Amino acid sequence: MKNDKINFSEKFKKFMDLWNPKVIAEMNDYQFKLAKVKGEFIWHSHEDTDEVFIVLKGELTIQLREGEVHLKKGEMYVVPKGTEHKPYAKKKCHIMLVESKGAINTGSIKVGLTAPNDIWI
Repeated sequence: MKNDKINFSEKFKKFMDLWNPKVIAEMNDYQFKLAKVKGEFIWHSHEDTDEVFIVLKGELTIQLREGEVHLKKGEMYVVPKGTEHKPYAKKKCHIMLVESKGAINTGSIKVGLTAPNDIWI
């Protein structure tokens, strides 16, 4: 059993790319991932899992077909499974995602923004 604590600031220093989540921990069948985001992502959904967005720095908007959710530092939102959503950040934003192990960042859509899965930092 590891007793190493995880420092978000130190982890964020290890990468610069946008919209490319990095795994920092696992709990049961869930992964905790950090990502830097800016600009628009794509409309997508995750058919088999909810997705948690936690804003650690900056602001994030999650567009939904029925409206938008605006998140600031220290706020979170759970996107229910099967719900189409499109994250957007006007300025660079640091987020943590919590989702099922193996979840692909673009859902079932394969595009240029589809990130490699299970990349640990």
